[in-house]
Amino acid sequence: MRNKLILYALKCIAWLPLTVARALGRGLGALIVILNLHPARTAKINLALCYPRMTEADINRLSAKRMSHLAQTLFETPKVWREGNIGLETKILAIRGLELFEASLSAGLGTILIIPHQGNWEVLGLWASQKAAMTSLYDPPRMIELEAWIKASREQAGATLVPTNLRGVAALIKALQRGDITGILPDQQPPLNSGEFAPFLGIQTQTMTLIHKLLQRSGSRALMCTALRVPGGWEIHFLPVAREIYSDDQQLSLAALNQGVEAVIDLAPEQYQWEYKRFRARPDGEPSVYP
Repeated sequence: MRNKLILYALKCIAWLPLTVARALGRGLGALIVILNLHPARTAKINLALCYPRMTEADINRLSAKRMSHLAQTLFETPKVWREGNIGLETKILAIRGLELFEASLSAGLGTILIIPHQGNWEVLGLWASQKAAMTSLYDPPRMIELEAWIKASREQAGATLVPTNLRGVAALIKALQRGDITGILPDQQPPLNSGEFAPFLGIQTQTMTLIHKLLQRSGSRALMCTALRVPGGWEIHFLPVAREIYSDDQQLSLAALNQGVEAVIDLAPEQYQWEYKRFRARPDGEPSVYP
């Protein structure tokens, strides 16, 4: 019953104008800061680790801005799911680096869109899926009541979703070899057998090896990208990757991947997922960074 009520509330939120949804999000974000809830506390820990020269006051300000954007994402995403690409047509207000995306498509080698958890990644996935054939890994949400809604939204522009297992990865490689695109979020902690430590913002961080393996096996190209929140909608950015991401040397490739994520963060640090416990796994002998 609780999950059904949550789903009903989200579907009601989905009908709100974007300006109203974002205003409610800013209000919720302010409440998270005032109550110093878990997301705000974790964000401050991560910011202090990643930016050791930043003052406590600056950390608090950046964390507060992030809580506002986090809550805005929560309130605007149901609208994105409901309206799909039709609703996005007037909400994508600018595309920076579009020539990079078009050149990669023209090469016909397949393109991996590397999409950090910044801004609203659902927006970017929907936009990209109507520009070229798109095949992506799909891990159903824990709330099964949400699955049909999310899946329908992601597939409505023609995207093909495959499971997050060996069969799904094999399908992804074949799709890339056909020249399809895929979107991968690179900055979650992977399972121990699917990641290696690599530098990220000066910290040895467990980093997924999937992108390196896909590039090696498919011969495809990669781009960093994000959909940043701006007044009235979103602005899409494409950034080039460092050439080392294509290296046979996995450590060089992972370091280049994280370097690309850092470049995306620099576009709008307040829109990055600082509330996520990115540094839970530590190299042998290093203590936990979270209480």
